[in-house]
Amino acid sequence: MFDSGPDLRVAAGERAGAGIHKSARRPGRRRRSSGGGGKRRSFIGRLIYWSLVLGLWLVIGGVGTVAYVGAHLPPIQSLEIPKRPPSIQILDMAGRALARRGDLAGAPLALKEMPAHVPRAFVAIEDRRFYEHYGVDPFGIARAAFANILHRGVAQGGSTITQQLAKNLFLTQERTITRKLQEAMLALWLERKFSKTQILELYLNRVYFGSGAYGIEQASLRYFGKSARHISLAEAALLAGLVKSPSRLAPTRNFDGAERRAQVVLAAMAEQGFISDANAHVAMTKPPRIVAQTGNGAVNYVADWIMDALNDVLGHVEEDIVVRTTIDAGLQAGAERALIDELTTKGDKNGVSQGALVAMTSDGAVRALVGGRNYADSQFNRAVAAKRQPGSAFKPFVYLTALERGLNPDSVREDRPIKIKGWQPENYGHEYFGPVTLTKALALSLNTVSVRLTMEFTPMSVIRTAHRLGIASKLEPNASISLGTSEVSMLELVGAYAPFSNGGFAVAPHVIERISGEHGKLLYAHSDQQLGRIIEARYVDMMNTMLQETLTIGTARKATLPGWPAAGKTGTSQDFRDAWFIGYTSKLVTGVWLGNDDGSPTKKVTGGGMPVEIWSRFMREAHQGVPVAALPGANGGGLFSGLFGGQAPERSTIGMAPVPPAAIGAGAGSTPQARGGSIDNWLIDKLFGR
Repeated sequence: MFDSGPDLRVAAGERAGAGIHKSARRPGRRRRSSGGGGKRRSFIGRLIYWSLVLGLWLVIGGVGTVAYVGAHLPPIQSLEIPKRPPSIQILDMAGRALARRGDLAGAPLALKEMPAHVPRAFVAIEDRRFYEHYGVDPFGIARAAFANILHRGVAQGGSTITQQLAKNLFLTQERTITRKLQEAMLALWLERKFSKTQILELYLNRVYFGSGAYGIEQASLRYFGKSARHISLAEAALLAGLVKSPSRLAPTRNFDGAERRAQVVLAAMAEQGFISDANAHVAMTKPPRIVAQTGNGAVNYVADWIMDALNDVLGHVEEDIVVRTTIDAGLQAGAERALIDELTTKGDKNGVSQGALVAMTSDGAVRALVGGRNYADSQFNRAVAAKRQPGSAFKPFVYLTALERGLNPDSVREDRPIKIKGWQPENYGHEYFGPVTLTKALALSLNTVSVRLTMEFTPMSVIRTAHRLGIASKLEPNASISLGTSEVSMLELVGAYAPFSNGGFAVAPHVIERISGEHGKLLYAHSDQQLGRIIEARYVDMMNTMLQETLTIGTARKATLPGWPAAGKTGTSQDFRDAWFIGYTSKLVTGVWLGNDDGSPTKKVTGGGMPVEIWSRFMREAHQGVPVAALPGANGGGLFSGLFGGQAPERSTIGMAPVPPAAIGAGAGSTPQARGGSIDNWLIDKLFGR
């Protein structure tokens, strides 16, 4: 071993400046150490401080939000106040149900009255933790949020059954943060006030199931035709599945979608142990049968018309009402059959796709109205809303104008070509009869005579007559007005014929007889007072005698109504676009129109063809068992029948030249007397060969 020798290292304390350096360094270390700990303690302190501040503000904000939301909650009144649009029940004249508008709620059922699988189906699909939460389910919200994130959309909802009830009872359907907060607060209030059984019972009796049905009882009646007391497991699952999207899944319009959703409900019930897998399988393999719905019949045209009229009669409807109408359910069904059967058998081959029918009593009470061929395909009401050219069906207003200005049925006018400022109307088939009486000219629908009478007494005189009798549409004061070139609605045209049927009194076509509110309170009743005479009795006599000839030797000779005096007028517009027949007895005035919505021509259908056939079928049924009555003032009817011999096809506006641009008033005020003097002298000459 080697000797290490003397230690040459300098002791730490003997180094130059060692004391100063050491003493200077140590305090520095202490300051750095002390400073680092201070910073940590300062950061933690600040964190605690600001956490407390933030927490305080959150508490203040939460309290403020709750106060704000609570202050804007709707008033919590009785839970018996329905949150649904008013229901309008529409009855016929005898009190038989015709249709319904608005929404209906079924009678409330206690939970114990329903099969056990009914509430279980709703709990399984809508709120599986219903019996565990206190109105708001945080787990359900989290689960729904997670599912929505996975599906990148709204796949599930987080609302509990209690929240849904709160929304249905008190809130609107808007989707806002405020509304959701209100919903949550009300749900908590409901959970404190009511038991789970009461909440579920209220929910099932208020939830919407589509097709206007509120509550499980009304939904069961609507879809299955039976009370909810007796619905099967498969039916309960279908109803529970509708709640998610009642309008889209309503089985009356989307049965496949409703059934797929029902299977999801059954699977959820099995998963939660409410039913066995075997029961779920059986229910899935035997889907429920949906009862036939009655919502697409022609009576819905009537219902739509009534809904439009209610605003004028009552204003805004805020309560459930019952509307008793003038409609006869039997005649309504007969009108629908007559029109649809004719269109089904002859429509396609004759180029006719649509039709309408209106029948009213002589005082304007509408007994039947069909606004189109198929309400399910088109809800447009052609009987009320459509305006079409009436063609020769407008001519009675021309002839009444002539009679009131001095002529009579025996007055003679020339049936020969006429030309007015480049316009030359023609008879059907270009056939002319020379001198003819007004009776024969009207029965055979001679265009040239109608134009001559219009020019003789001015178009404005004819328009005033039409307006006086009930035509409300704007009529153009030109020569062609005599041929029905101005458009009118069927309802007003039929109403304008009614004074011929009732002896000359004005009518206002109406369909509402009376309206009752809750507990039978009368809200409206139609007044039966007469509106006054608008045609003198002698002119009614003349017009009825003349218009009877249309059914005897004229263009409507195919019209058959055995034993009943009847009268009327056919009409065909230019290029066979519209075919009309308006005919009447002393009891009923009925009009029929056929054509196409786009105004395209038919295959030469005239008023004397299909419209007359429809009219005859309907009127024969409508007059069965009704005591026969003569037309007012028509001298027993038929005194002019058969006097002209021969028959001719309908004379219409077919083939007429373009309508003249302005009214032509030549010959105004001229009233030449008819040959043979008075109508009495004319009758004597004809009957006794003088």
